[in-house]
Amino acid sequence: MKLAIIGAGWAGLAAAVTATQAGHHATIFEASQAIGGRARAVKGRLPDGTPITLDNGQHILIGAYTETLRLLRLVGVEPATALLQRPLTLLFPDGRGVRFPAWPTPLDALAGIVCARGWTAGDKWSLLRLATAWQQAGFQCDAHISVAQLCQALSPRVMSELIEPLCVSALNTPAARASASVFLRIMQDALFGVPGGSKLLLPRLDLSALFPDASAAWLTQRAVQLHLGARVDALEPHGTQWRLHGGPRPDALFDAVIFATSASEAVRALASTAQVAPYLIANEIRRWNQTCQTLQFEAIATVYAWGLGATLPEPMLTLRSHPLAPAQFVFDRGQLGGPSGLLAFVVSASSSERATLQAQVLQQAQQQLGLALQAVQTIVEKRATFACTPGLQRPTLRIAPGLFACGDYVAGPYPATLEGAVRNGRAAVTAAVA
Repeated sequence: MKLAIIGAGWAGLAAAVTATQAGHHATIFEASQAIGGRARAVKGRLPDGTPITLDNGQHILIGAYTETLRLLRLVGVEPATALLQRPLTLLFPDGRGVRFPAWPTPLDALAGIVCARGWTAGDKWSLLRLATAWQQAGFQCDAHISVAQLCQALSPRVMSELIEPLCVSALNTPAARASASVFLRIMQDALFGVPGGSKLLLPRLDLSALFPDASAAWLTQRAVQLHLGARVDALEPHGTQWRLHGGPRPDALFDAVIFATSASEAVRALASTAQVAPYLIANEIRRWNQTCQTLQFEAIATVYAWGLGATLPEPMLTLRSHPLAPAQFVFDRGQLGGPSGLLAFVVSASSSERATLQAQVLQQAQQQLGLALQAVQTIVEKRATFACTPGLQRPTLRIAPGLFACGDYVAGPYPATLEGAVRNGRAAVTAAVA
């Protein structure tokens, strides 16, 4: 089959690799001049002018991201060298928190809870009791309750030092308004399901090198065409096939089209498509667009800062977050292949203005880490992820006959993560060629 894939982020590239490996003909159309979408490298400079490579957002993976790890290997990236692998560690600067041992699943989780630093016996028992209840219920719950409601039996310390950091890192939505059912799926895979699923996998490469560049090289070797600066404005039905408007191949016909763009970009192109499509197809497109338009989005900010000799005791630390100290995590980029002294502070579900946020984070670094840092660059992705709220109806994989979507916002078991994106990319191809 001839497939048009609109968008060269992680989902679109995963779809192209999947289609090509299965023997289909994929053509990729990317509106910008860069691939990787919301997980790619960007250029920056240290305060002394030294050029460096940053990412447009600090990402982590976990061992449960089996599809992402499989694709990395397929396109020639070895996870063992490209990713720093460590047992799950959520420690605060004062040494309190949870560190799992390098034991088999789920013994690592059990031991990590029992040995959590700074927790009382009551704290530990509240979590063990609730985790056992989750397991007995098959990690299922009412789809309309929040993570905070799911965890109301936990002690305040366990909520603040484990559940809230895990929730905001995985779902990019605060526990008070995050979906409990999606959270439980992540907990099942990471802590009790996939062997090694809880391991933290921290990129040693910039995000472009980690997957987008490697997958583009893999696709080029197999004669797959990747068109940059090719914005698709609309589609036109031609029998059972589709013609793209706005791309560099106006006469080409495709058996199926996969939207691997943001939700807003897909809605824009599909709204024009509905105006020329047959009545029944147009109705399906409009219904799909309406579901997309109900989504709400969360921002993620990454504040890069540098200090001479600045280093952390761990490659990643959890921070105590509140409105005036907004960062939840800090990463030592010097321990991850970057320049010494460069730290990345992550603010999930960010809402503050950029300059205010940056000033607050530098003050937070002074207060919680004892480090006087200089700002390097603050990157804010205003629509980084959808708000993963209880009972949320996400757009379906299938839009209309011959039209599919695979962004990380599309319905699936995972929230807006790299794993969610690549899983949906594979699933869209499977549906398109069925």
